Amino acid sequence: MSHRRLDLADGDRLPVVSVGAGGMGRAWLGVLEASAEVDLVGVVDLDETAARSAVAALGRPDLPVGSDAVALARGTGALAVVDVTVPAAHHPVTTAALRAGLPVLGEKPVAATLPQALSLAAAAEVTGELFMVSQSRRWNPQVDLLRRLTARLGGVGTATTEFFRAPRFGGFREEMAHPLLVDMAIHAFDTARFVLDDEPVSAWCTAHDPPWSWYDGDASATAVFTTAAGARYTYTGSWCAPGDETSWNGSWRVSGRLGTARWDGDGDPVVALGDGATADDREGVAAVLTGPRSPHDGIAGALSVFVRALRTGEAPSGEVHENVLSLAMVDAAVESAGSGEVVRLDDLLERARERAVEEEQDAAVREVLAAWTTVRAALGATGLPARVGP
Repeated sequence: MSHRRLDLADGDRLPVVSVGAGGMGRAWLGVLEASAEVDLVGVVDLDETAARSAVAALGRPDLPVGSDAVALARGTGALAVVDVTVPAAHHPVTTAALRAGLPVLGEKPVAATLPQALSLAAAAEVTGELFMVSQSRRWNPQVDLLRRLTARLGGVGTATTEFFRAPRFGGFREEMAHPLLVDMAIHAFDTARFVLDDEPVSAWCTAHDPPWSWYDGDASATAVFTTAAGARYTYTGSWCAPGDETSWNGSWRVSGRLGTARWDGDGDPVVALGDGATADDREGVAAVLTGPRSPHDGIAGALSVFVRALRTGEAPSGEVHENVLSLAMVDAAVESAGSGEVVRLDDLLERARERAVEEEQDAAVREVLAAWTTVRAALGATGLPARVGP
């Protein structure tokens, strides 16, 4: 989707306010402060004491703070907002910023609910402002390498992510109905869409909680997605699996016509080509393995891509329309785990659109939502857009 381009001269830093002074908010503050591309001009939190504590910890106690992102942006001259609030606040904070003419870089998930996510996509269309979601693992250089190697496999038949860890978080995660699917699996789901350059069309999932689990909800799950190209992507894992734990990124295997790519989640991916691979195929894989690597990494990479997109007007990977299907995969998995039935993503999206229209308070946004021929078409979800950056 096109968005308004900011007229920033070469060398000008983008002035931003950051919203949210919790743990992840403070991590972002460190990245914003260290960036040569942005100028952190204010910090927002409903608890201004928390905001003051955060700026003091940053070594900038005189940095302006407030409880309203739009008001602080106007008072400080900020041209963009970084939203690191809790998921329930993503929709109101981002909507207010977009209406005020402020592009937004937000933390995942795009919103607390799929209808709210669709509302934000429509709001971006109405305002013409960029809303990009920071799915930080997309900017992992090894993930980028896995994506480029996967493209050399001559088409994908199956892909699998295994994720097994045993964290004891305490707090809200241990009280959630589906802690693994809702709080963690979205990272793998989004990464799978990126690596396969393909989109989900259906989901089947089963979830359970082992008897030794310290979670109230289902901390273990297996989800199988069928993609538009006919591949099967399987995610299987547990958050109460002590012992031989996987990487936080999971362990990946992608099987294609010409061979297999594997990634342990920490080091570089490896490839084994089969007998059907030609000399040209092998040279192509070697060129990927020895060629230049992505310069982006983690949330700092997301920030850099966001700034570049505002300078150029190009749609970045993670733009709201493109990101929504990652949240839809989570919702489809949860729905299937509850019903035991296969869930069609298009049905899920259309039901979410109906709710979004019913709940929408902005007449212009509601009109855009109602006018979409189909949600999938509106999201441009036939494949991933060309991404900004290498």
